[in-house]
Amino acid sequence: MVHHPEMEVSVTDAKAQLTELVRRAEAGDEVILTRHGHPAVRLTPVKNRPDHAARRKLLEEFRTAASSKILPGPDAARSQDFLYGDDGLPE
Repeated sequence: MVHHPEMEVSVTDAKAQLTELVRRAEAGDEVILTRHGHPAVRLTPVKNRPDHAARRKLLEEFRTAASSKILPGPDAARSQDFLYGDDGLPE
């Protein structure tokens, strides 16, 4: 895991360097704006959400990958047979 430096900047100082602070936040640095010396807000990049087609493609890829790993289990209709004898009565 890459550690990005944390920086605290007063809201007053941030006004003069907002473009640079946004660039650093987008690059992964943790930028915290302070008010009267106390943390007030954190600048974080907005993550783009995949559109409908991209989500559908991802789901299909997952289903395809998962289907190759699924093994057939016991037949549910016969799963209780071990409880009964050959005469069909409980043992």
